[in-house]
Amino acid sequence: VQLQAFGGGLVQAGGSLRLSCAVAQATFNTAFMGWFRQAPGKEREFVASIVWRDAKSKYADSVKGRFTISRNNAKNTLYLQMNTLKPEDTAVYFCARKPASWTDDRRMDSYDVWGQGTQVTVSS
Repeated sequence: VQLQAFGGGLVQAGGSLRLSCAVAQATFNTAFMGWFRQAPGKEREFVASIVWRDAKSKYADSVKGRFTISRNNAKNTLYLQMNTLKPEDTAVYFCARKPASWTDDRRMDSYDVWGQGTQVTVSS
């Protein structure tokens, strides 16, 4: 499976962006997907995850109520709708695949395939 994230950009605080992640060669192993982000000088952190089959989702507390993760089965595409953006949301955003159901969604080492990242910059 290959992942390609896109849709980042520069937006003012309070604005919105939608990130997309194209999932090439999706298989039954593309069962769980997630978004992470990494701000300059900080560790990569969990943002949201989704169960591909039934769209059950989880969110980091910092984005809950503002971000929405979703997927389009027909297009094999993962999305992250980001609303009410804040300067602290500035980061490179990555999509990733988690192959197993029993691993922790919030841990980076639960994911085995990563997209290349897309930059999101929120100005104040």
